[in-house]
Amino acid sequence: MNEKIKTLGGLFFSFIKIGAFTFGGGYAMIPLIQREVAEKHGWITEKDILDIFAVAESTPGPIAINTATFVGKKVGGFAGAFLATLGVVLPSFVIISLIAFALRQFRDIKAVKYAFNGIRAGVLALIVKALVSMYRQCPKSRLSYALMAAAFVCAAFLGVNVLLVIAVCAAMGLTAALLSERRGKA
Repeated sequence: MNEKIKTLGGLFFSFIKIGAFTFGGGYAMIPLIQREVAEKHGWITEKDILDIFAVAESTPGPIAINTATFVGKKVGGFAGAFLATLGVVLPSFVIISLIAFALRQFRDIKAVKYAFNGIRAGVLALIVKALVSMYRQCPKSRLSYALMAAAFVCAAFLGVNVLLVIAVCAAMGLTAALLSERRGKA
């Protein structure tokens, strides 16, 4: 019982730390979540984290909250899911409430504008790091590269709904796996 409480507390405080010290939303949290839950605590494997990110991205809701919920459920059941989700949401709620109150008074100050420009640059670096990490763990094949390029073009330049892009990529991956399996049996 004591070990379970320690694990649940660890989940809560890990995700409260992630939620409190990450700027830029869920995608910027990905490398921090990966380091905290897979590398530091070993609650899940590196392979599991990639699967969790994929599911969290393809389900409705913010990726950070979905990821916290999935990791929490896997590690500590319902209580783990609840505490991890609360941990990742609580700092943002408090910080946004305080910033919204204060920003009205300081939004025209140049130093504040410059600080936000610096934060945006840092967030972009975290997103690129997450992209590189996920790329390293993805299967390397012509189909994977073609899907990646097509998905990027559709989402970034053609304005195709991201959910549709994910659904089509999932269908293509499933179809390719089924065809490969059939060829192996023939």
